[in-house]
Parts: sequence; C-alpha cells; structure tokens
Amino acid sequence: MGSRQDPNRRPTKAERKEQARHERARIQREMVSRSRNRRIGVALVSIAVLGAVAAAVITRAGSAGDLTAPDDLLARAGAAIQQAGCREVEATGFYGGVTDPQAPDYQDQSHIGTGNLFPVMPPLASYPSLPPTSGPHNAVPLGAGVYGDPPPIDQVIHSLEHGAAVIWYDPDSPADMVGRIEAFYEGAEGVRADRVIVAPFDYPDAGEAGLLPPGTQMALVAWHRLGSCADPNLAAAFDFTSQYAFPTYGDRAYQGEAPEAGAGI
Repeated sequence: MGSRQDPNRRPTKAERKEQARHERARIQREMVSRSRNRRIGVALVSIAVLGAVAAAVITRAGSAGDLTAPDDLLARAGAAIQQAGCREVEATGFYGGVTDPQAPDYQDQSHIGTGNLFPVMPPLASYPSLPPTSGPHNAVPLGAGVYGDPPPIDQVIHSLEHGAAVIWYDPDSPADMVGRIEAFYEGAEGVRADRVIVAPFDYPDAGEAGLLPPGTQMALVAWHRLGSCADPNLAAAFDFTSQYAFPTYGDRAYQGEAPEAGAGI
C-alpha cells in the first residue's frame, strides 16, 4: 500500500529546485510557441504585402501595355493611322457652294427654323460631305460626350462650328475597339474631352446618306475637315481630336478653322 504524502509538509530544497526547473521549461516552451506564431504572422503579412505589390505592378504593367496615356497614343499615332487604314484629313466644301460669309446667298452657317430658307433640316444628301462638316444646323449645339445612340445631327453640326471634334463610328464596328475610344473620352483627364463628341453614325431615314461610306468604320470630323478610317482606332482618333478640337490638347497647334472656335457646347 503506497505511502500518503503529508499535505502540510513543506517541499524540500531539491523539490523546489525541480519545480522551478519545470516552470522555466514551461515558460520557455510558451516563449518558443509565441515566437513561432509571430514568425508565421509576419510571414503571412509579408505574403499579403507582396501579393498587393505584385497586383499593383501587374495593374500598372497592364495599363502601360494598353498605351492609353495621351502622350503614348500620340507617340504611336503614325503607325496606328496606317494600321487602321485611315485616309488623309481633307478640307471639305461649303454648303451651297458659296464661300463668302458676307454674300446674301451664303448658307454654310445658317440656322434651321429661324428664317424662311431652312424651316427644317435639309436632306443629309444635300451636304457637301458625309458625315457633314458644316452647313445648316440647329440653333442649339450638342454638348460634348459619349453617346450610345445617334444624336441630333443638326445640333452636332453647330458644335463643329464652335470648335468641337466628332468621332463617328459605324454601329457594326468591333465593340472592343469602340469601347476603348468610349472609355478613353469618358475617363481620361486633360485631353479636352469637353470638346469631343463620340457617337454612332446611323440615320436610316436618310438612306445611304445616313450611313458611313462603304469601307469606313470611323469618321473624324471637324468644321470643314474630314478624316476616315477603315477601322476604329483610339490613337488615330486622339491624334485627330487633339489638334482639331479647340482648345487643343497640350501645346498642339490648332489645325481647324471653326468660325466660332472655343464657343460653348
């Protein structure tokens, strides 16, 4: 039968030393465990930070790869214009053929509905170019912006008179190409998007005159200026608007001749 230990007996010196040794070992095990947990925590935080940094780098690389910064677009505009099958921007004629604004039969800047000459908008086919770059127009200009539906074209022409530039696209154009253009002019800052209109050219009631010419999916329009491209292309579009919309982008020289350039739209 085993001996019973006296509960009132004080531990001997050797027993106290052994208890102290066990306590030190316990404390050391806890310290090691806490240290290991701290290392794991630090490692997890480091992994998270590295992941965030990597994601940021990838995002920046993706943005750089898109080359949608304005100066990047202009740097590659020459190649983009060729790639998109763009034809040289050309000067267009005056509505009715009269070029002198002081002539009594000058019609190029006529307002629709304010006199007997044009009570309503004349047929699109009567304009010197398609899309129109001048001619009888609404007394109210169209505001800048990206339009999902074809806007009132008589208002668009008035905006051209005030120095706006228009990017017309065929509604059957590749959606991704058009989307890049729309996203750029909706989101980019400092590119004079407040002087640019982006919209589909689709006016079926006007017959063939209400569609872009065959082989053209993007038309670039300013007052008396017309460029056309086989395919939509952001760099080509921005190269045009950056110098044909007034005020221009950066220090680019104004290449247009809008009679009321800078007026509100």
